[in-house]
Amino acid sequence: MPSHATSPRTSPPARRRRRALTASCAVVAAALGLAACGTANGALQPQPSVTAVSRPAGPTSTAPSAAPTGTPASPGPSGSGPGTPTPSTAPIAPTAPGTSAASPTPAAPKPTTPKPQATAPTAEPPAHSPAPATPTAPPATRPPTATPTPAPPPPPANDTATSVVRSTASGGRTVALTFDDGPGPATGQVLDLLAQYGARATFCQIGQQAAANPALVKRIVAAGHRLCDHSVDHPQPFAALSHDRAGYEIAHAEEQIVRAGGPGTRVSWFRAPGGGFTADNQRIAAGLGLRPLGWSVDPRDWSRPGAASIVASVQSQLRPGGVVLLHDGGGDRSQTVAALKQLLPWLVAQGYRFDFPAG
Repeated sequence: MPSHATSPRTSPPARRRRRALTASCAVVAAALGLAACGTANGALQPQPSVTAVSRPAGPTSTAPSAAPTGTPASPGPSGSGPGTPTPSTAPIAPTAPGTSAASPTPAAPKPTTPKPQATAPTAEPPAHSPAPATPTAPPATRPPTATPTPAPPPPPANDTATSVVRSTASGGRTVALTFDDGPGPATGQVLDLLAQYGARATFCQIGQQAAANPALVKRIVAAGHRLCDHSVDHPQPFAALSHDRAGYEIAHAEEQIVRAGGPGTRVSWFRAPGGGFTADNQRIAAGLGLRPLGWSVDPRDWSRPGAASIVASVQSQLRPGGVVLLHDGGGDRSQTVAALKQLLPWLVAQGYRFDFPAG
């Protein structure tokens, strides 16, 4: 074969493949050269200190960075394929020497605001517990609280309305004869004797007895004698009765006596059975217009000690202005009637005048 002869002619398809391969090699070489250049440049440049900048809260919309024309895009941080634009995030620190530019640099950690540590809830005092004392200035001194006013004491002995009467209205050489527990079988005899001597007396009547003997009550009033309330049924001890019971005994007896005596009948005093006076029943009587009536001479004729004993007791105990306690009811009063036959002329002989109790 001659020396100027050429190699066999390549077919057109082979030539096209070779040109494509050559072009590809050039592209790869160019890419590698650029990468090497960038790496070298980075290694020679001074490394600036990069301060991470906090990303503002909330999503930030940024435009994707376009890849250079003809250069394949970098793989996305989430593993997306070629050509997927990589969203811009926090600034990327320069590549350290000896590392590949293609390796993605992790973003600077996002600074977070430290959350307050959870603390155990402070136990609150129960609703009924007093609040913790707070140091304050001492309170101003308060004046002492006034002591409650005690209940009023019993009425004094000289109280005109409630004090117990033990003397005659006129005083001096006078005497007041009083007869309890009637009217009864002996009342008519007593009235006859009083009329003989022109004596006036006071009859302390039991309400039930007055209601049972209205004629005798009318006779007493007609003769000019006076009436006294001696309770409804003579309960004893009268001082132990409750306020309501004592009030009933006093008020109802007065009504019974007035009803038995008829129109114009007046009751002026109240004598507690057995002398059982208390501050309470004295106030009850006074509230009804009745003066509490006691005595100064008590021959205890109710016990039937004998007519002579009754007379002797009256004569020894009586003083001018005295009030004598006798009985015309409550049992056999024959001794009282016999003693009265002796006492009436004796009193007249002693210069006593017959009077009513003080009212």
